[in-house]
Amino acid sequence: MDERDIRLLKAISDLGTGSPERLHEETDIPVSTIHYRLNNLREAGIVENDLYDIDLEKVGLGVTVFVELLTDYHGSHHDFEEKILAVEGVSQAYFTMGETDFVVVAHLPDQEMVERLITDLETIEEVRRTNSTFVVSTLRHSTRPLQNYDIETLLEELSDD
Repeated sequence: MDERDIRLLKAISDLGTGSPERLHEETDIPVSTIHYRLNNLREAGIVENDLYDIDLEKVGLGVTVFVELLTDYHGSHHDFEEKILAVEGVSQAYFTMGETDFVVVAHLPDQEMVERLITDLETIEEVRRTNSTFVVSTLRHSTRPLQNYDIETLLEELSDD
């Protein structure tokens, strides 16, 4: 990636849009160049989709819970992870190192669904114990991590130039 690619990605993150016209206003990169570069970024797999952000609280999924899974599985974690991903409500799941084997994040409508999620996870044979943490208030929920960096840092750390 070069400086223009990084500037485009940062602008997409900051503006929350892939609109070539809005990106041009933000970056001064010509619209035709933006089209070309966005296509290249998609082909390279760097830009994955054109999803709209959703306010989970307004939709009714305002309860966020983190669940640590301590497991006893044999073989590869890949064989076990499908069981975790099949549990309804799991938004994110991570294989981790340390005492905790997996961390699951769920966005749920109410306490009843939290109990159902925990029950579903605990009924998986390999799960030995869970540890749940409720989110009281969200300080930052960024689906666009580039927003959290200064452009200078991104250019210094990511640019091939």
